[in-house]
Amino acid sequence: QVQLVESGGGLVQAGGSLRLSCAASGLAISTYTMAWFRQAPGKEREFVAAITNYGSTTNYPNSVKGRFTISRDNARKTVYLQMNTLKPEDTAVYYCNAAMSVQTIGNGYWGRGTQVTVSS
Repeated sequence: QVQLVESGGGLVQAGGSLRLSCAASGLAISTYTMAWFRQAPGKEREFVAAITNYGSTTNYPNSVKGRFTISRDNARKTVYLQMNTLKPEDTAVYYCNAAMSVQTIGNGYWGRGTQVTVSS
C-alpha cells in the first residue's frame, strides 16, 4: 500500500521559514519524480516544485523560485520542501505527489496534505 505522509506545516509570520517533509512508503521512491503542489481556499491546486528521481533536476514556478527549495533523500524515502521568505499568499494546504515521470507530474500518488498558514 502506497502512502505519502506530509508533515512540517504550521503557522508562521511573513518572512519566516518552514520545512515540509513527505515520507513515502510502499513504493520505490527512487523510480519516481516527486513534486509539491498547494491549494488555497477557493483556488485550484497549483504546482510548487518538482525534483527528478535522483535529484539532478528541479523545477519551480516563478511565484516561489528563489524562495523554495525541493530536495530528496531516497535512502530515507523522504522529500523536503524548504520554504523561506514566506508570504501570506503562500498560505495553502501543501500536497506531496509521486509521479512516474516529469511529464506525468500531477498524476500518480498523493498525500493528504499539510496546512501552511502565513500571517501578515
